[in-house]
Amino acid sequence: MKFSFQFSNLLGVVYRCGNLNFSGDGNSVFSPVGNKITKFDLKNNASHTLPIETNKNINYVAISPNGNTAILVDEDGAAVLCSLISRTILHHFHFHKKVECIKFSPDGRKFVVLKENIAQVYHSPGNKINFNPFVLHRVYHGAYDDTSCACWSDDSSVFAVGSLDMSTRIYAAEPMERLSMFAVGGHKDAIVGVFFEKNSLDIYTCSRDGAVVSWECSADLEDIKTAQEDPIDKIRYSKSARHFLNEPSDMRHLTAVDYHKETRILVSGFANGVFQIHEMPDFNPIQSLSIGERAISTISVNISGDWIGLGCHNGGELVVWEWQSESFIMKQQGHYNNMTSVAYSPDGQYLATGGEDAKVKVWSMCGYCFVTFSEHTAGVTDVEFSKRGQVIVSASLDGTVRAFDLHRYRNFKTFTSPRPTQFSSLALDVSGDIVCASAQDTFEVFVWSMQNGRLLEVLSGHEGPIASIHFSPVAALLATASWDNTVKLWDVFENKGSRETLRLSTDALCVAFRPDGKELAVGTLDSQITFWDVENATQTGSVEGKFDVGAGRSASQLVTAKKTASSKSFTSLCYSADGRCILAAGKSKNVCIYSVAEQMLVKKFEISTNMSLDGMQEMLNRHKMTEFGAMALIDTTDNDNQSITLPGVTKGDMSSRFYIPEAKVSCVRFSPTGQQWAATTTEGLLVYSLNSSLTFDPFELSVNVTPDAVMHELNEGQWSSALMLSFRLNEANLIQRVVESIPVPQVSVVCQGLANVYVRKLLAFVAKQLENSHHVEFYLDWCQALLLEHGPSIKVDSSSVMALLRTLQKSLTTRRDDLSKLCDSNSYTLQYIICQAKMQKVEDKTEET
Repeated sequence: MKFSFQFSNLLGVVYRCGNLNFSGDGNSVFSPVGNKITKFDLKNNASHTLPIETNKNINYVAISPNGNTAILVDEDGAAVLCSLISRTILHHFHFHKKVECIKFSPDGRKFVVLKENIAQVYHSPGNKINFNPFVLHRVYHGAYDDTSCACWSDDSSVFAVGSLDMSTRIYAAEPMERLSMFAVGGHKDAIVGVFFEKNSLDIYTCSRDGAVVSWECSADLEDIKTAQEDPIDKIRYSKSARHFLNEPSDMRHLTAVDYHKETRILVSGFANGVFQIHEMPDFNPIQSLSIGERAISTISVNISGDWIGLGCHNGGELVVWEWQSESFIMKQQGHYNNMTSVAYSPDGQYLATGGEDAKVKVWSMCGYCFVTFSEHTAGVTDVEFSKRGQVIVSASLDGTVRAFDLHRYRNFKTFTSPRPTQFSSLALDVSGDIVCASAQDTFEVFVWSMQNGRLLEVLSGHEGPIASIHFSPVAALLATASWDNTVKLWDVFENKGSRETLRLSTDALCVAFRPDGKELAVGTLDSQITFWDVENATQTGSVEGKFDVGAGRSASQLVTAKKTASSKSFTSLCYSADGRCILAAGKSKNVCIYSVAEQMLVKKFEISTNMSLDGMQEMLNRHKMTEFGAMALIDTTDNDNQSITLPGVTKGDMSSRFYIPEAKVSCVRFSPTGQQWAATTTEGLLVYSLNSSLTFDPFELSVNVTPDAVMHELNEGQWSSALMLSFRLNEANLIQRVVESIPVPQVSVVCQGLANVYVRKLLAFVAKQLENSHHVEFYLDWCQALLLEHGPSIKVDSSSVMALLRTLQKSLTTRRDDLSKLCDSNSYTLQYIICQAKMQKVEDKTEET
C-alpha cells in the first residue's frame, strides 16, 4: 500500500458517560464517547472525533475559557492535557483518585479539582513556564463526605463546593481577611449543583430531592477584598428563598442541573427523562419536557444561553434543545447495544449499521444518523445496500428479512421462511432482484424475489450451520460457508443444487468475493485465510493469521493472552475496491490488512487502547488475584438484599451483576471508493481513511524533475509538459497550482495529449478538488474533457478504475446536493422579493386612486 490508513472518525456512538461542554463560540458541543471525545459542529452538521485517547472511559471534561486546551480525566483519575487546536496531547497527569468535577476559573488562571472529600486548586497550564504544567496551589478540606460539584465567582476569587454531606462550602482562592471558609446547609439530600449569580456572591444550591435554595451574601463582590476596620465583620450567608423542582409526592430524583448567569435560567434534569427550565430568582417555570424514560446524566448551556445540551448515559442519547423556539437543534442516539454489521452505499456516501438493539441506522459520512428503522423485534445480524443504493435489506434473529426504502423511509417488503428460523447472514445479487438469507438452525439458504416477495427456492445441502454467504459482484453465483468444513457455490437460477463444493480443513466462518468475481477468500476456524480460483475451484494461496489476529487477556481468564490467541479466528473478511488487499477481523482488538498477491501482512490496527474494556490486558496483574481467584469474579458490592445466583450464571437480571464489555470486531467493510474502511467494534463504528497529505510518493522521478523545472515549463506555456512533471513529483500543492494556471480553452487540448497513466492521476485529483474547491465550474470542465477524450479507454479497463469512478461520483453528488440546496433557497428568496415588490406596486396604485 502506498498510503497509510489512519483513524478519522467514530460513528454509531454520540454519548457514553461524563459531562457535555460547549465550545467558546457556543456553536459546537464536545461529547465523551468512551475513552475518546467527539466534537459536534451544530452549525455545519458535522462531527469529528479527536485522535486523542485516555487509558479508560472519560469521566469528566473541562475546557479552558479561551477554548484552546482541555483536560480529560478518566475513571481512575488519570488526566490528559490536550490542545483543541492541534488536537494533540500536551501532558499526562494522575490525580490518583476518581475525580468528580473540574472547573476552570473565569480568568483561566486556576482550576479546581474535586476528589473524595477535598478540593484542590491548581494553576492553569500555560500561564507560566514550568516543567510540570499542573502546579498545586492549595488543598481545601472541610467536607465530611465526597464532594460533587463546584462553581467559581466571576472575578475568580471565590469558589463554592457542594458535597454529599448535604452542605455547600464557600472558599477563598487567595488569602482574605473576610473569608476563609463558610458552610451553608438547608438541604435534606446530596448536593447536585451550586451556582454563583452574575457579578455577585449570592449562590443557588440544588439537591437531589429537587430542592433549590437561594443564599444571599452579606458583602458585594467588589468589597470582598477590601479590609474592614472591624475584624469581626466576616462574610456571612443567609437563606433568602427555598423552592422545589417537583412535588413532594413525586419520587423523581434530580440527576443534573446547570445555570446560565446572563439569561438567569436554571435547567434541571431528572431520573425519569424530564427536564425543566425556570427563570431565577423568582423561580418562574418556562418549560417542562421529556426526552425519554431514561435518566438525564448531564446538562450544559452554551455561552449565549439559547441551546441546552442533554446527555443520557443509559440510552447513549445526545440532545441539543433550543428553548426559545422550542425545537431540536440535534437529536442523536447511537446503538445502545453492540453493533453487529455495517454496509457502505454504492457511492460511499452513507453507512448502514445493524445492532443487537434490533435497530437499523443510516449514517451520513459527516457523522449524523438521519434515519432509524425499528421494525425488527430481535437483534439485527446483517445489512446490505442494493446496487442503486435506494434500498437497505436487513436480516434479523426475529425470523424476518426486511427491505427499507430510503426515499420514503419505510419498510416496504418483509420476507419470511415457511418455518420459523433465525437468520444469520444476508446477500443480494448484482441486479438487486434476488435476496438470500442463511438460517442458523436449519442449515438452509432461503431465496426470495425482491419484486413480489415470494420464496423462490430453498438451498439445502450443508450439514452444519451456515456462517456466511456472499454473492459474486459480476454473476448470479452464491457462495455459502458452513461449519461442515465446506464452501458451496450455487447458481441460483439453475435450481440444480450446488455447482461446486470446496473442501476445507476446518470450519468455515466467513467468505468474500473479489470485486472482479474471479477469486474467493474463505476464513476458517484455524485463523487461516484461503484463496480460491472460482472458475477452476482450486486453491491459489493462503495466509496464516494465527499470530496476527491477536487477543487480550480477560479479567476472569486464568490462561495467558498467547494461549487465548490460539483460539481466536477471523470472522469477517472484505476485499479492497481494487482487489489487491483484504481486510480481516474477528473477536479481538486487532484488524489486519493483507496483500493478496504477496500473501503477507501489510498493517495491523489496534481498534482501542481503552482498558475499561475486557480483553485488553496482555499480562496478568498479580495484585488483582486473591486466594479465591480473580477480583473480577468476586462481588464486592455492599447490597445485602441482592439475590444469590448459581455459579457460572451470567444472564438474568442485568442490574444484579457487573458486566464489562469485551473488545472485539464484528464486521469490517471497505468503502467502494477505496479511500476508507469501517469496522463495527465494541467502541462504536470506527472509520479509517487514507492519509496521503504527508507522504512524498513521486512517480518516475529523475534528476531533471524538480519544482523549478515545473515552474519553468508553466511560465513558457507548455501546459502538458508542466502537468506531467507535476504529477511525477506528486505534490498536491504543485499540481493544484499547475492545473489552475491552465486556461479554460486549453483544457481539452491538454487532455488529448495525456497518457493513460496521467489520466487516472488527474481524474483522482479532480475528484478530490471537487469536494472542497470553490472553482466548481473549472473542475467540472476538466472532468468533462477527461471523460470525453478518454472515456473508451476507461470503459475497457473499468474494473481497475471502478473505485476512482465511485470517488468521482461521490464528489459530484455531494457538491450537487450542496449547490441545489443553496439554489433552492436563493430562488425562494427571489420569489418572495418579487411577490413583495408586486404587492407594493398594487398598494401604491391603490393609494394613488
